[in-house]
Amino acid sequence: MESTAMMWFRKGLRIHDNPALDSARRGSKHLFPVFVLDPRYLDPDPIASSPGSALAGVNRIQFLLESLTDLDSSLRRLGSRLLVLRGDPVDVLSRILKDWKIGKLCFEFDTEPYSQDRDSKVKEFAKLSGIKVLNPISHTLFNPADIIQKNGGKLPLTYKSFIALAGEPPAPIAETYSALPPIGDLGGCEMLSIPTIHELGYTDLKQKAFSPFRGGESEALSRLKESLANKEWVTNFEKPKGDPSAFLKPATTVLSPYLKFGCLSSRYFYQCLNDVCRTAQKHTSPPVSLAGQLLWRDFFYTVAFGTPNFDKMRGNKLCRQIPWRNDGELLTAWREGRTGYPWIDAIMIQLNKWGWMHHLARHSVACFLTRGDLFISWEHGRDVFERLLIDSDWAINNGNWLWLSCSSFFYQYHHIYSPISFGKKYDPNGDYVRHFLPVLKDMPKEYIYEPWTAPPSIQEKANCIIGRDYPRPVVDHGSASKECKRRMGAAYASNHPSDVLAGEEKLNNLRKTLDEDEQEETRFRSLKQRKS
Repeated sequence: MESTAMMWFRKGLRIHDNPALDSARRGSKHLFPVFVLDPRYLDPDPIASSPGSALAGVNRIQFLLESLTDLDSSLRRLGSRLLVLRGDPVDVLSRILKDWKIGKLCFEFDTEPYSQDRDSKVKEFAKLSGIKVLNPISHTLFNPADIIQKNGGKLPLTYKSFIALAGEPPAPIAETYSALPPIGDLGGCEMLSIPTIHELGYTDLKQKAFSPFRGGESEALSRLKESLANKEWVTNFEKPKGDPSAFLKPATTVLSPYLKFGCLSSRYFYQCLNDVCRTAQKHTSPPVSLAGQLLWRDFFYTVAFGTPNFDKMRGNKLCRQIPWRNDGELLTAWREGRTGYPWIDAIMIQLNKWGWMHHLARHSVACFLTRGDLFISWEHGRDVFERLLIDSDWAINNGNWLWLSCSSFFYQYHHIYSPISFGKKYDPNGDYVRHFLPVLKDMPKEYIYEPWTAPPSIQEKANCIIGRDYPRPVVDHGSASKECKRRMGAAYASNHPSDVLAGEEKLNNLRKTLDEDEQEETRFRSLKQRKS
């Protein structure tokens, strides 16, 4: 009976370096490649703040559908095809495992809490039914449980300690194959075709275009090849350097959504990067190199896997308890790109339109929402990113918001990204702002980042009256950032997480210096005053 296998795709939407698929095909007379459309993620939510389901915006849903279409094409070239069903995955799998007389079930291990709960129910049913279950680790470089075990059952709470424990990841599967076992008898079960987004119920979409980044393994491998071809760029890559205002040609690989859906194997990507660096005379190294970014990804996966309530402030032993304020109007203005700060608003419009933005742009808007200006909880920002980003990844998204809000991992809350000068230093002409905020396209560059300072005659000439065509700032950055620092200081003085991270700098040292961006903004203002 084990000669009839099922490959259950969830993430890992690829053929290359897919241990679950490799296990499913070996020794199998028949192979059923299955994907279950989960209503939890896909059903339209009429009360959502923008088109999409409660958990995913339409850009990410479209990216998933494109990835499934590409996977189906790849399977058909190997003499198979993707079998698509719809419903609660546990119910659907429990039915077809029995109806199709499956002897071996293979799927990729997943670390997210929802996935862990779902998968444990499927595995329990399969084992009670005498079905062999293979659940290999392949979405990450390492097995998070192994890393924690190596550390004596404790979490490695710094990148440095994680690297010391991790070592080298397993090599990707090098073998390729030209055929897969045929699909067996479906027992009268009617298969669905991969739906369009309109067929999922999004019939009244006003947007005509989705994210410019198309989903699928083919696109992932093409993007990877293009990135690796520029060996000098690969070997010199150094995060956090990069231009967050570059949008026609982003200053990163934009491979994160393909890693998120498993259209690209992280182990294969890691090996490719090492191959390039091995032949280079010099190259950057972790944590700032491209390979270092993959290791950061695994670090967050490991910490998230071993931390109960990692996605919450309360009950999260790593998270400082900060009395964030609740302000629905400010949160909505931030989410919709109506804060009155063009750099912040352009980034949020790009997020809404593209489902993606540069990591430094993410840093800017996350800081602005939380400890920089609005003092609103990182959990609210996390929810917006989780829903709208095409590369939304539970562990990394939560980890980054914890970091950027100075709730965990990073504690230099005095270092604030200025919503004015930070974008200006990368793009003094404001081309990025003009593209995503066309209402400001004719504003002179002297005022593009602070349009409220433009004289009425200039606003009139630019066809953009502040307060009418474009909003006034929702807060004054100078006073708001000082108040945020005061609140953060009070919160730090009164509490700390029960498991303080190694290497945390003492609060007294942090109070000695004014943050760099604030100094830079002061210089810009003094220069402007001299010119006027």
